Amino acid sequence: MNPELTALLRCPESGQPLHEASEGELTRLKSAGHACSEGALVRDDGRRAYPIRDSFPVMTLEASIALS
Repeated sequence: MNPELTALLRCPESGQPLHEASEGELTRLKSAGHACSEGALVRDDGRRAYPIRDSFPVMTLEASIALS
């Protein structure tokens, strides 16, 4: 994803900034059965992720993935 666009995006639930998922975060998501082949954006507190599909982040709570 474009870093300038990522810097503008915020979690729709909390308003927190988002960052691209690290390799470790992606591994956790995939091992939990979530399809994140294009990556994901993770909330700064690490509690929610938004998958990237067709090069666009899906920024709805319904599509988000709760992380522990």
